[in-house]
Amino acid sequence: MAKVLEGPGMGLLRKWGISTPNYAVVTSSEEFDQLSQVNDWLQKSKLVVKAHEALGSRFKLGLVKVGLDLAAAKVAVREMLGKQLETITIRQVIVSEAVDHKEEYYAAAKSTRDGVDLLVATCGGIEVESNWDKVKHVSIETGETITDSALSSLVKDAGFSGDTAAKMAEFLKKLHACFDNEDAQYVEVNPVVLSGQGELVALDAVTLLDGDAKFRHKDWTFPFAAEFGRAYTK
Repeated sequence: MAKVLEGPGMGLLRKWGISTPNYAVVTSSEEFDQLSQVNDWLQKSKLVVKAHEALGSRFKLGLVKVGLDLAAAKVAVREMLGKQLETITIRQVIVSEAVDHKEEYYAAAKSTRDGVDLLVATCGGIEVESNWDKVKHVSIETGETITDSALSSLVKDAGFSGDTAAKMAEFLKKLHACFDNEDAQYVEVNPVVLSGQGELVALDAVTLLDGDAKFRHKDWTFPFAAEFGRAYTK
């Protein structure tokens, strides 16, 4: 399996119709300064700055800064880039548009011996691990197509209702399409948020692909990453 960092992972979600915030991956303060001059969303939006490396617990490591204006984001980018953490040097950061929301959900697609499991929960973000009993799933055997009725039953079993249930069922259909068509082994979106405009938006992406399938995907122009920030090698 080959790990894909958040930026290209979000790009794959977008390819299959899942909404994400505006975002940019940068490797220098100068690059960020240039981007901020030509992208209105960087000038007008509250921003999130995160280390763009194969790291866990970025919040605990102080490598996620939220609710920043452009000036504060420039400071965060400058402070993160080049930071040394044991054997890892932060060489990239991802800057994204903050999305105003009240609810956070969880969704994932996971490869199994017989096919794929789709997982969903009404509790996302940092709450999901302590509420894993609330995560519901449906199994799809290899070669099968998930039905709308099965998706509707899944999201209702997880506690979604009304318009949000219909939106989450559609979100999961797109997530499964991404997983299936991109030769993925695992795709997790945590959190999925319900924006103030009533749209489900993916705020993060954890993606594992079949690295040996790269020859089938000419648009996989991104590098793979190992679990601990080293370059991926076969």
